[in-house]
Amino acid sequence: MTSRRPTSLQTTLGAATALAGVGAHSGLPSRLVLSPAEAGSGIVFTRLGRADGEDAPLRAVARNVSSSDLCMRLGAGAASISTIEHLMAALRGLCVDNVAIDVDGPEIPAMDGSAAGFVEAIDEAGIVSLRAPRRSIAIRAPVRVADGAAWAELAPAPAGGLHMDVEISYAAAPIGRQRRRMRLTPARFRAEIARARTFGFLTDAERLWREGRALGASLDNTIVIAEGRVLNPQGLRFDDEFVRHKMLDVLGDLALAGAPIIGAFRSYRGGHRLNLALVETLLATPSAFAFVGEEERPRALRPARAGAAR
Repeated sequence: MTSRRPTSLQTTLGAATALAGVGAHSGLPSRLVLSPAEAGSGIVFTRLGRADGEDAPLRAVARNVSSSDLCMRLGAGAASISTIEHLMAALRGLCVDNVAIDVDGPEIPAMDGSAAGFVEAIDEAGIVSLRAPRRSIAIRAPVRVADGAAWAELAPAPAGGLHMDVEISYAAAPIGRQRRRMRLTPARFRAEIARARTFGFLTDAERLWREGRALGASLDNTIVIAEGRVLNPQGLRFDDEFVRHKMLDVLGDLALAGAPIIGAFRSYRGGHRLNLALVETLLATPSAFAFVGEEERPRALRPARAGAAR
């Protein structure tokens, strides 16, 4: 059971918890172990099972992203870990600041295509407070990025916390144009966002397969659209599940700022690339934000291991 805790304090898991599944893009099995971590560690992934036998801890921050094409990938080569966004969204949505994540496989498992499985694992482990204040990023001035008609921006918010306003527009039915707004809280994340699944078009499948992607995608972990209808026998979980899932992705991508964001996010026809560009632009514009709370630089996770988190 998740413990009650002051939101001003950093948190971690109360115990280790494990998950297993298949990667949506690689189609390969993957196993995760999420473990408690000390204050100031942040979210750190370590790829296990490498041929060289060495650990390669990677902090989940924008500078360590090697690709944002269809999913977020940390690191490169044998140390890389793909499709981290749904797990990152679950951790940020539930206000978990410090976790060590061991990954035996090239990709985070897809689970059911949403963050629900990760939420269940976090709940099983519990969330505990640490004796250190939380370090957040407060937006002080607007920042914006655009790519053609698509754009994303962060601006100061009239009240605390993260306010999200996400709009998508697809010519194809049954998506069309959808927009959703919310002030993020753990309760609203659980009820409105966590269960929203990823989606794709059957017409894109053959191209993705040729590119070596979507090899693990199926009706069990993806909403599949063909000829203007949803092919999944159980249908949609929400009438606007598509924009809710985009909001889930936004939350996971914004977590790559390395700290919770206090401000207002808005996007139109956004995606992983645009979200990452926005985080990078924000961090490259010191006048646009200020750190509030803990000012110390995050410490390396598990110093006894070979190699420190980057």
